[in-house]
Amino acid sequence: MVDEVNGSTAASILVVEDESIVAMSIKDRLTELGFTVTGIVSTGEDAIKSVEDNPPDLILMDIVLKGKLDGVGTASIIDSRFNIPIIYLTAYSDNTTLNRAKLTKPYGYILKPFEGRELLINIEFALYRHRMQKKLRESEQWLLAILKLMSAAIITTDTDGTVMFMNNGAATITGWDAAEAIGENLKLVFNVSPCSPLRKAIDEGMAVGSDCVLTTKTGGKLPVGYSAVAISDDKNKCIGVAVVIHNSLKIKDEGG
Repeated sequence: MVDEVNGSTAASILVVEDESIVAMSIKDRLTELGFTVTGIVSTGEDAIKSVEDNPPDLILMDIVLKGKLDGVGTASIIDSRFNIPIIYLTAYSDNTTLNRAKLTKPYGYILKPFEGRELLINIEFALYRHRMQKKLRESEQWLLAILKLMSAAIITTDTDGTVMFMNNGAATITGWDAAEAIGENLKLVFNVSPCSPLRKAIDEGMAVGSDCVLTTKTGGKLPVGYSAVAISDDKNKCIGVAVVIHNSLKIKDEGG
């Protein structure tokens, strides 16, 4: 496995190459560079089986392979099932091959013949990128779990007002099931008067708030307060709005 302290020097790699002489040469280079080779296979089917039995940290995949599955098809299956970074290693560089390979979102693409340093740089970069993406996904899962468990009622939307997320607190107040609300417009889910907070939050680019009356999905009326703020990306471009609903007190339920 990857050594988190010293980098990727302890990483394990599967070589998928249908030319035995080339495969052994790659294995020797990887060993010299400090990597562990989990196996050498020549077909896509054997590659999938090898990953199932002994998952590597990374795969070097030749595009042209023996058997029913070529390297691109094999990479697509492995990526969807195991989420292991793949670097293509091939002598083919025509546009059709490159375009097919790009669809699988590989972590690298090296043309044979190659130098040992080129191989090392690509492997190091691929492993680093994969670790960063894994940490990002984990952070997103932590954040999502926290949002779901928060007692505050929260709804987030894109800039068009389409609901992207709603936690249980917001579901309870609005009467909408969270899964049902995803994809609906905020004005429908958070149906308030005098006005929806979406446009005001986007236009002002800061937190806005107001007291209003919410019409629930069943037609009930609730006096609520809300705070809304625009969500910006790293270029300070607005990508959506987060709405926190608070101070709700049911006073009338015309729908039930």
